[in-house]
Amino acid sequence: MTLTIDSIRDCFDGAIPGLIATCSADGVPNVSYVSEVHYMDSEHLALTFQFFSKTRENVLANPFVTVMLLQPHTAAKFRIALRYLRTETEGPLFERMKAKLAGIASHSGMSGVFVLRGADVYRVLSLERVPGRTLPPPPSPINMLSALRLCTQGLAHAADLDQLIDETLSSLQRHCDIRHAMLLMYDEPGKRLYTVASRGYEVSGVGSEIAMGDGVIGVCARERTPIRLTHTTSDYVYGRAIRESAAQAGFADRLETEIPFPGLAAPGSELAVPLTLGSRLLGVLFVESAEEMRFGYDDEDLLVALAGQLSMAIHILQSSPDVHEEKAAPPKRVPAAGPAIPIRYYPADSSVFIGENYLIKGVAGAIFWKLVRDYEREGRTEFSNRELRLDPSIRLPDIADNLEARLILLTRRLAERSNELGIEKTGRGRFRLRVAGAVKPVEIAGSVR
Repeated sequence: MTLTIDSIRDCFDGAIPGLIATCSADGVPNVSYVSEVHYMDSEHLALTFQFFSKTRENVLANPFVTVMLLQPHTAAKFRIALRYLRTETEGPLFERMKAKLAGIASHSGMSGVFVLRGADVYRVLSLERVPGRTLPPPPSPINMLSALRLCTQGLAHAADLDQLIDETLSSLQRHCDIRHAMLLMYDEPGKRLYTVASRGYEVSGVGSEIAMGDGVIGVCARERTPIRLTHTTSDYVYGRAIRESAAQAGFADRLETEIPFPGLAAPGSELAVPLTLGSRLLGVLFVESAEEMRFGYDDEDLLVALAGQLSMAIHILQSSPDVHEEKAAPPKRVPAAGPAIPIRYYPADSSVFIGENYLIKGVAGAIFWKLVRDYEREGRTEFSNRELRLDPSIRLPDIADNLEARLILLTRRLAERSNELGIEKTGRGRFRLRVAGAVKPVEIAGSVR
């Protein structure tokens, strides 16, 4: 097998620190450890810039360096000659390395010491293997190409967005042995992501939200780049991040409307991949494991490729024209039975409560309020996606309204939170509001307290 940078990518996961040799302008050599050597492509690597040390001084004076890396499974050694090109202090590359370094620092007890100041980009000049005894490589537990093929075949058979989402997460379990995963969609007007489905958790967390830039998921969304952690770190815990950001924004008194994320209490590895279509962000596919070093570059490649297929499938399904409505018969009022179901609606953020239980907010809350009011006034239970898009009270965004995703979110939240109310799909672009009896909707001015 030809020796290339691509063929030794597992050397760049930070399991074993590398060595970097530099030389000053007057020819004095220096050797030190480097926390992270990051794979960019077959011709470029990036190294962490953390301190203004002798290594940094030498690199700025003499751009030629040599890096020594150890393959963690076989103990094979590799020597790479590099030339320094530039330093990046923001953007996707910087954020990927920052997150990875935080995990390495936490694993080695160096949190607060390992702080990334920049990502130094180098061109690869040469690569050679250092002679020495090695161990046989372990067998790969999964054929990644075969797993990707099976996953994409499943996506191709999805007839609607609901089925597509379920098939994606189920395929990750069946074909990739990924037991914990969730899919979040992007709410562009609110600059946040909301969970529409999850697998492998005691609670689904459907409806939970995270802001752009918060945790692994938020950074992935903001930078439109995969973020992979090989070791756990509190710096990127999304559950804590969302609560802290809410409190700092002055919303501490409203936290009863926060739906907790379903993530693992102590994840060992995390990987978030953006769903994009051109420059447009659709959402994030997130996976995690209690096992450290669970996700490598091959797993990242698989999920990025799958995310590309998923993004295109979402776009195609969302772009399908709504079914034209035939002239409907006058609605038949459903007779009420039992006590009325109390429903509170706060128009400030479209929050909805059924009794004392919080249901949902935002566009999904506005949709539910329309359905409930139409049922109360007219006895209507049959609705269509088309009429929701034309209703100005719902305030759907002009571009990328994600109506189907919001309906899926609302349907799943109702299934979890209410026995008396539900939504049932009755055909393409059509659905039914299931109501056990009378409703008592009340609109309350002001925000939730």
